Amino acid sequence: MTEVRVPTLGESVTEATVATWFKKPGDAVEADEMLCELETDKVTVEVPAPAAGTLGEIVAAEGETVGVDALLAHINAGEGAAPAPKAEAKAPAADAGDAQEIAVMVPTLGESVTEATISTWFKKEGDRVEADEMLAELETDKVSVEVPSPGAGILTKILKAEGETVEAGGQLAVLSGGAGAAAAPAAQAETAAPAASASATEDAPSAKKMMAEKGLSADQVQGSGKDGRIMKEDVMKAVSAASAPAPQAAAPARAPSAPQDADREERVKMTRLRQTIARRLKDAQNTAAMLTTYNEVDMTRVMELRSEYKDLFEKKHGVKLGFMSFFTKACCHALKEVPEVNAEIDGTDIVYKNFVNMGIAVGTPTGLVVPVVRDADQMSFAAIEKEINALGKKARDGKLSMAEMQGGTFTISNGGVYGSLMSSPILNPPQSGILGMHKIQQRPMVVNGEIVARPMMYLALSYDHRIVDGKGAVTFLVRVKEALEDPRRLLMDL
Repeated sequence: MTEVRVPTLGESVTEATVATWFKKPGDAVEADEMLCELETDKVTVEVPAPAAGTLGEIVAAEGETVGVDALLAHINAGEGAAPAPKAEAKAPAADAGDAQEIAVMVPTLGESVTEATISTWFKKEGDRVEADEMLAELETDKVSVEVPSPGAGILTKILKAEGETVEAGGQLAVLSGGAGAAAAPAAQAETAAPAASASATEDAPSAKKMMAEKGLSADQVQGSGKDGRIMKEDVMKAVSAASAPAPQAAAPARAPSAPQDADREERVKMTRLRQTIARRLKDAQNTAAMLTTYNEVDMTRVMELRSEYKDLFEKKHGVKLGFMSFFTKACCHALKEVPEVNAEIDGTDIVYKNFVNMGIAVGTPTGLVVPVVRDADQMSFAAIEKEINALGKKARDGKLSMAEMQGGTFTISNGGVYGSLMSSPILNPPQSGILGMHKIQQRPMVVNGEIVARPMMYLALSYDHRIVDGKGAVTFLVRVKEALEDPRRLLMDL
């Protein structure tokens, strides 16, 4: 008997959550075959089989928290594991009545998430499916979760329809696997074949379904996902563009008829993510004593420094030098001097954070998300740029995990990328501060008694006045301004 234990998770990481088991007790496994997947607050870790054999008892179930080197399962090796392949070889000859039922369950949704809504079924009852083929898509209040098939067979019964709410760990459907599934008519596979995408890049299943419903082909839709992958939002845009009325020549004037506005309206149910964004933003306004203070920063020296070293920086570190690393560093320095901006209120207590988990607000086709750069105060410029780049890519592709959006202590929101000149950002509870960046614009400034053009940016700090006084908020913003106008202060920790 061989023990399967939690591997080393990384520096300072002491525990993880069992996210998914890819095998069940009794399954034959090969050495180094993936058995399960663990999630830490920083990375996802795959656990390979240390030896070949048959998976015995699973000690740590999905959703459980385990420490480093904790026991996960046992593998039974030796003669007991050998007969399994032979039994599988005989399976096709078995009677159709030998089919086994496989439950399709709601996967792990993430920490503190207890329910989800079924947004799309990609298969219908009677369809043949392969192992790991996408069956359905669920929406939680933060992310979309795809449900893969736990095995090959026939989808015999769908227990929860589209639009229904399901709880974590609940059953979604029943799959008929084994010999009975092998006896399914080959015509089903032929029927399903045309639905497969002919392109090398696999489009989102929900996008495929909508294209089929709307009668659109892939060449009529511009994909915005990874490698041109077509997302559901892309199809919606294509449908809207196709339905837009074409320009017409002016018609002779006639008596106006009663307007039929209802015929020109479209009612779409809010996604769970959009509902959550709306609720959290309104809660922030209702709960916090929110106030915003403003300043402006001369970006000349940051832009000169970036221009001088950007090529060398990218050559050495493999990532572009952007503005976000400067702002992140400047905020980390300011938060050390004004720690209440990095704190939160818990009842009648103030919880001061002796670390900085920097939230970076990112706009995506489905709504605003805030991935978190953990321990940003301990990171270099290169490490910050790499992490922001990786998290931003995940956000746009809809691949952010729950862990990557939790635990932030302060947030930066860059409305300048959309052209915003001035705004008042809303707090991201339970945080007490958020910095708003804006468009860099050439403006006339007085420097040493002369009027010169300077690249200026307005900064806005929204803060919770219950915990942060005006003096602290202004001091924080001035420190950020000073660090950006003289970046050498960041290097010398001034």
